[in-house]
Amino acid sequence: MTSSQTRPQHRLALLDHDPQPTLLLDAGAQPLELNLALRALLASRLSADITQVLPVNLLALVRACLTQQRAIEGVEASWGDRIFLWTFIPDPQHNQVLARCREATEQVLAEREAARASRLYRLITENTTDLISRHTPEGRFLDASPASWTLLGYWPPELRGQLAQGLFHAQGLADLINRARDALAQEGYHTMTYRIRHRAGHYLWFETASRAIRETYTGAVVEVVCVSRDITSRVQAEEGQRRLEEELAHTARLVTLGELASGIAHEINQPLAAVVNYASASQRYLQALGTHPQAAERVAEGLERITLHANHAAEVIKRLRAFLRKGRRQMQALDVSEVARDAVRMCAWEANDCRVTIEERMPDNLPPVYADPVLLEQVLLNVLRNAIDANREAHPGQPSRIVLAANLASDGRVVIGVQDQGPGVTEVEVEKLFTPFYTSKVDGLGLGLSMSRTIIEGFGGELQARRQPVGLLMQCFLPSLVCQSQHQE
Repeated sequence: MTSSQTRPQHRLALLDHDPQPTLLLDAGAQPLELNLALRALLASRLSADITQVLPVNLLALVRACLTQQRAIEGVEASWGDRIFLWTFIPDPQHNQVLARCREATEQVLAEREAARASRLYRLITENTTDLISRHTPEGRFLDASPASWTLLGYWPPELRGQLAQGLFHAQGLADLINRARDALAQEGYHTMTYRIRHRAGHYLWFETASRAIRETYTGAVVEVVCVSRDITSRVQAEEGQRRLEEELAHTARLVTLGELASGIAHEINQPLAAVVNYASASQRYLQALGTHPQAAERVAEGLERITLHANHAAEVIKRLRAFLRKGRRQMQALDVSEVARDAVRMCAWEANDCRVTIEERMPDNLPPVYADPVLLEQVLLNVLRNAIDANREAHPGQPSRIVLAANLASDGRVVIGVQDQGPGVTEVEVEKLFTPFYTSKVDGLGLGLSMSRTIIEGFGGELQARRQPVGLLMQCFLPSLVCQSQHQE
């Protein structure tokens, strides 16, 4: 047997030993031989045809393979829900093509999913108005989305390698960085609000949500991914809203003092009248120094009383000036009992005029709260005056009582309650009490309780109204400093 006669038999043996489905094709793309692996693949489905497994452009592939005398790889063909990748190898000597395939369903589907995810990622990063960036644990930019130009005036290549905190406003920078680093190390995510410098030199308010990428085995933070947005407009709007609220609160305090003018005048007039009386008496004793043995002692006593009453008048004026203070909130640790007593003193004359007794139940061991003293006093004064009006309506010309009490709730908050003996309200009216411009008073504006709730919520608390068998109970819930520290821990 010649070598030319044995060569086809040798080729067929090689085909059968190939573990991948393989076949020989002539120049017209007609199958010449199928190996055992391909026959087994076709046998796995009844009435399966070889053409169903091959690429649809088989003839063009075979001609290109023979004409160009090169292998063509990675040609995809689908067979039901299975995907095969074909490789075509030319045999110019015999004008045939060897075609081999392997199943790549999982690989192709995974690549398609990765390609879709990559396209989606590019679509998001290239078109979102938020800045998406990657950083080293120290804060250096690794990459940034094109929004960096719109938001900061820098193209992504210009930011790479820069420290992000180099663009931050210097105020509170060290504390901002330390809190972010600790939160990312411990919890893996952090959200912060800060000011950042635009390339043009002005500052913008940014809000950034960061998430830490950790090393698989050690858990160390190796990268930080951030999504940042410009919230300058929002901050400015909130600042404008805050200023409007402060103006409204200040106006309300002016109106309140106008309504309490007679009581305030009486409170100031009393010590001033006493000063005049003691001064007149002291003058008389001075004239009798030579004849009255106790004249000097009486003069000294008069001067002491003058000082006492003058200080009292000065304290009243100081308290009124503080109540009329106009400006930014001055948050500080407060003793609610002291603030509540100041509010009672402000409306004491009105209460006495209406024959209303304000009973104070203020313990001395309450934890402090964090609030603005003037605004808190304004809220309590508003609630107390509403209670006085309710008592006067229910008991005209008759004595009545209001209970002002404070205690510590089970959740750690300080509760200040004002219980009146008024006519009370219906269920429907309770829901409307805090609605702006809703009022049951003939000459009321309906802004007092609405504004008071806004003030208390600004302190992180709540202002609630509760119906009682007799009258109405207004409760102000304020987070104590002890409660806040426990929450932070």
